[in-house]
Amino acid sequence: MVKIFNKVFIRIKAIWLSVKDARKRADLRGLFQNPLFYFGLVSVVLFSAMYASCDSLANTGNMVNSHIVFFNPFFNKFNNVNADNLFSSQANAVPLETPDLKIMQDNTIGGVATPSIVSGKVLGDVFGGSNQDKKDIADYVVQPGDTLKSVADANNISVNTLIWANDLTSSSAIKVGQNLTILPIDGVLHIIKSGDTMSAIASKYKANSDNIISYNDLINQDDIYIGDILIVPGGVMPKKSSPIINNQIPLADSFFIFPTEGYIGQGLHYLNAIDIGNKCGTPIYAAAAGVVQRAVGNGQYNSGMGNHITILHSNGTVTYYGHLMTLFVKSGDKVYTGQNIALMGGQPGMAGAGKSTGCHVHFQVMGARNPLASYPLNSKISYK
Repeated sequence: MVKIFNKVFIRIKAIWLSVKDARKRADLRGLFQNPLFYFGLVSVVLFSAMYASCDSLANTGNMVNSHIVFFNPFFNKFNNVNADNLFSSQANAVPLETPDLKIMQDNTIGGVATPSIVSGKVLGDVFGGSNQDKKDIADYVVQPGDTLKSVADANNISVNTLIWANDLTSSSAIKVGQNLTILPIDGVLHIIKSGDTMSAIASKYKANSDNIISYNDLINQDDIYIGDILIVPGGVMPKKSSPIINNQIPLADSFFIFPTEGYIGQGLHYLNAIDIGNKCGTPIYAAAAGVVQRAVGNGQYNSGMGNHITILHSNGTVTYYGHLMTLFVKSGDKVYTGQNIALMGGQPGMAGAGKSTGCHVHFQVMGARNPLASYPLNSKISYK
């Protein structure tokens, strides 16, 4: 009898355990089917990874040298960033982001950067705390009733600043529809010529070299190239001075090719420039052979033009290409006529667009006449 009872008890216990085990499995299946379980699991993994990479949670931002380094093990130690020629800008001044590769429209491979390092200045731009807009040179179209004084007052600059920037005199009459260059601050506009030095520029305009360097976001006094446009804050124009825009070099009609295809969106303006509009991503070509002086893809030193390229040509002229989306060349590169140097940008809100109202290239010529100056507004620019 005892043996039978024990067998029955063992059997009942086995059944109970199997039922209990089945319930556990069912509970686990329900858990695995709950999306909140996976959200919690991912959160725990990410939190653990962040904690393991920081000395403490307070150092997660890794504030070093006034930069915020987003979580990336490669950049945890700035020795990696400071390695020779490793993702650095001109003169190794600023560590740049590592590039991703992208296949472009013409089947070439270009670098597209995903930001890994963000400076305080860039964060200010993102959150609206930057004063970069106050450094932008602007265009103004004269309206009925405008005078030199009313335009100057409306833009918080002196009449002399307005006169000097536009090669006018105090007795000059302005006409409705005329384009005026507006500086963001009282001072003088200067275009770098061969032989210019920072000390000579400061002396010429009775200004301070350090103020010029700081205001134009230059690395140092040697960070100037032929054709660069400098704002000299507080500068005074000498009584005897040459025009800002000097189109003295005669060019053959075939020297420059069209820098892109599209339509003339704005006629001659802002220091000998023409705007050509088209779809964002349209190829931009070198208008003539030369050497790249500046290839700026981080918005610095832009005067409102965003990402841009300047090229010095053999005859001493300089071409400027502004509002670029993607750059394919760097400072110091030799380029040939018709080489694809960038893609068109300019869409408002697009990275590197600068002060732009739509997709176009700002094509500017220093030292000679702009070959597109005679084209009427809305003219089609095409290679065919």
